[in-house]
Amino acid sequence: MDYDAIVLGGGAAGLAAARGATAAGMRTLLVTDGPPGGDCTFTGCVPSKTLIEAAADGLPFDKAMARVREAVAAIAATEDENVLRSEGIDILRGRARFIGRTTLDVDTAEGADGQRLSAPRVIVATGATPLLPPIPGLTDVPTLTTDTVFDLTEPLDSLAVLGGGAVGSELAQAFARLGVRVTLIEAADRLLPGIDREASALLTDVFRAEGIDVTTGATVESVRGDDSGVALRAGERTVTAQRLLVAAGRQPATAGLDLAAAGIATGERGEIRTDDHMATTAPGVFAAGDVTGRAELTHAAYAMGRIAAGAAVRRWRRPSWDAPIPSVVFTDPEIATVGIAEHEVTAARVRVAYLPMSEVDRAVTANATSGFVKLIAGPRRLLGNTGGGRLLGATVVGERAGELIAEPTLAMTSGMFTGRLAQAVHAYPTWSIAVQQAAAQFFGEFGGRTARPARMPEAGGQH
Repeated sequence: MDYDAIVLGGGAAGLAAARGATAAGMRTLLVTDGPPGGDCTFTGCVPSKTLIEAAADGLPFDKAMARVREAVAAIAATEDENVLRSEGIDILRGRARFIGRTTLDVDTAEGADGQRLSAPRVIVATGATPLLPPIPGLTDVPTLTTDTVFDLTEPLDSLAVLGGGAVGSELAQAFARLGVRVTLIEAADRLLPGIDREASALLTDVFRAEGIDVTTGATVESVRGDDSGVALRAGERTVTAQRLLVAAGRQPATAGLDLAAAGIATGERGEIRTDDHMATTAPGVFAAGDVTGRAELTHAAYAMGRIAAGAAVRRWRRPSWDAPIPSVVFTDPEIATVGIAEHEVTAARVRVAYLPMSEVDRAVTANATSGFVKLIAGPRRLLGNTGGGRLLGATVVGERAGELIAEPTLAMTSGMFTGRLAQAVHAYPTWSIAVQQAAAQFFGEFGGRTARPARMPEAGGQH
């Protein structure tokens, strides 16, 4: 064998896996067809959040894009090939394909003969690519995706965004704040269809107040256009814009890997099937990150990469994928979630604590009272709702929501009584005190509010 472990993919999952295997004493090779860092660094989290901040700061388009490039360069320098080699990881630029369970061919250049390599442990972390839905005419017009939108050099007059999920919502607001006329189209009946309904409605109201044209429940039937503009037909409406940004999801990047040669099974969307230890159906082969079709988040990918490396190295007591994973939509206000939302509650005796940000002193002082904290708790086995029960989920909407969600995530990860969130002394006046005040409702009235029974799906309604 040439190596103890070979990792395919240089994104968050691949970097975590390579570092984990190397730390365990494995001679490790990282094969990547692009610079280390992957989508998150170059086309995802880093550029998008930088653009969001630049737009919020009121920068003009050219300066905003310059800041994006600077941020990408700064973060990419912390994980480039020289850094990884200094950590003991071998790097090979190229595209790999399986020719057996433990053997791969790596093409290092167009037309070059493949380099054959083998290892008893292989971790596939090739990520995902933007999905272009099968809409007539879509492939015939120049479209933007997260792979290309940050390459723009000239400001836009108008932009149509196809997809009202996290990526579409974030970029729609950022471009609107850069002075672009934005139309956001979502096929579901609301923006961010997977999250709390009240959070979705609040964000829709904010977008419309900022001048974003939000259209939900609209299926795009056709697209036409050229370099001068595009037109989307959705029902009785035609949306025109200078450019079209497609943010309709992602698909696992498995093309060219020849997974069948290794006996690696895939699912309906082409995702690599894994168990809770990130093991595939091929012994000795593991997968991590977006290519598995699990939570498509950078921090989730990193966690999966570490699990995959640990499981590949250890024969006993392998780490498992069982921790709650928080998610943040970096709009203004931010929306952060962990665990279940209220509309997903199906069990009895589940209670909900709700606190609007207008009743949080820190939000009042910052004049940022749009949003709320919602905690969902259920009974413990044998103990019932003693100590507030156990936390099942949380939704936080407001400034610093992405920071506030860490405390409920810790509560769920550690299995603590929900009441501990109320008992822990929080500094005043801080944003995090909102979590404490909401948790206090599980013990009785606090600020005129008490935890209420969860509204089951069949009952409908919202807070």
